[in-house]
Amino acid sequence: MADTYVGAIDQGTTGTRFMVFDHSGQVVANAYEKHEQIYPEPGWVEHDPVEIWENTQEVVTKGLADAGVGAEQLEALGITNQRETTIVWDKETGKPVHNALVWQDRRTTDRVEEIQEEDKVEWIRGKTGLECDAYFSATKTEWILDNAEPLKMQSSRGADLRERAEDGELLMGTIDAWLIYKLTGNHITDVSNASRTMLYNIHDMEWDDELLEEFGVPRSMVPEVRPSSDESLYGHTDADGFLEEEVPVAGALGDQQAALFGQTCFDKGDAKNTYGTGAFYLMNTGSEAVASDNGLLTTVGFQMSGEPVQYALEGSIFIAGAAIEWLEDVDLINNAAQTAELARSVESTDGVYMVPAFTGLGAPHWDGRARGTIVGMTRGTRKEHIVRATLESIAYQTRDLAEAMEEDSGVEMTTLRVDGGAVKNNFLCQLQSDIIQTDIARPQVDETTALGSAYAAGLAVGYWDTVDELRDNWQVDEEFSPEMDVEKADKMYARWDDAVDRSRDWAQEE
Repeated sequence: MADTYVGAIDQGTTGTRFMVFDHSGQVVANAYEKHEQIYPEPGWVEHDPVEIWENTQEVVTKGLADAGVGAEQLEALGITNQRETTIVWDKETGKPVHNALVWQDRRTTDRVEEIQEEDKVEWIRGKTGLECDAYFSATKTEWILDNAEPLKMQSSRGADLRERAEDGELLMGTIDAWLIYKLTGNHITDVSNASRTMLYNIHDMEWDDELLEEFGVPRSMVPEVRPSSDESLYGHTDADGFLEEEVPVAGALGDQQAALFGQTCFDKGDAKNTYGTGAFYLMNTGSEAVASDNGLLTTVGFQMSGEPVQYALEGSIFIAGAAIEWLEDVDLINNAAQTAELARSVESTDGVYMVPAFTGLGAPHWDGRARGTIVGMTRGTRKEHIVRATLESIAYQTRDLAEAMEEDSGVEMTTLRVDGGAVKNNFLCQLQSDIIQTDIARPQVDETTALGSAYAAGLAVGYWDTVDELRDNWQVDEEFSPEMDVEKADKMYARWDDAVDRSRDWAQEE
């Protein structure tokens, strides 16, 4: 009998990846395709859902072919996705009525400010665990229904979109729901993605009628919410479709929750930080939805069939790896790998601090008017000091979140699991361990978002029997322990707060 595997569709902000994993969690296939970023106006970001679906079919087909794996060898498919990005489509034809509004899209900022002026922010946070922000899907869906010119379709009735939504003719969802619909014909999302819409009550674990009414989203539009790992299955691929096989679709997780799952953070207090363009720090808080007093989000982590929901605290750093890209943009480095060498060539930053608030400050500061700042420079400052200060800024921002996490959760962290492109930098990993005075563990398989969704799907169909098998799969590539004494780390971090203060509320003219 041929070997069997689990496939994972990782639909991200810049492209779509398909990976196949074996029973030991090792990568068997990997294919990737970028999609177009559409900017109709400043601050607006869109994706073409049809292009995303076409690319999904292409990478799945290519990944299987390159690895010599047949679709019949797939025990299940899992999906992970860019969160909050929102699509509205026609229930009958399956065609989008407009491009997807991407999580980065800021066109609904005015609507968010209206809500703030109406003193509804705490009301929304109490139900959803989220800051009231244009990131989330609620205002995006509302905008599409009120403003979108139908794309790639015309209503035979000629009714406007809001009327058609009220009549049950339109569906909405995040990217996971769109892909599940295209793969199986069923309108389903998982609990982690539902929790990012600002329409879902994370305490009652159901769509919230008051929020649906606030944003004018008919209940008939929203998908059925299922566990992240679902033994009942979301459906099967069509035997007459592009795979020519009926493959179970059985797991879905928003990308950061998928990384939490892929890092096997199954227990209360387990935490991971993903270092990409930004950085996303999640801590499993168990069956308790911990409210944050320190600027973090309360969110659904994941749910397995027949088990209680696991919640998480989340802190988002807007700029992490993008700060290293900026060093390249201004010709201070030639490539990201050079940062470690340059940073090591000086013993310290000589008092220089860099605050990479290029798009404001995220958690725990939430200052949209903060801007990038370099302070403490002298005539003796060289590019090596600025490069080192940039790497230190990533470590300091992470300590901001680590301290907020511990204060909110009451759980003292012993090890932080890390993933993402920036953690290939050993200097940064050691620096991170020193600054937060915690062990850092970097896994062998660093594509943890895809791995997490594969694990969720595989558990659902019995490819893996228990999470203990997944824990056994998790293998450390390298561990980093603090080498700096705690007094020095605290002294360096204390001046970071001073530097952040200098960056705050800078963009007053905006």
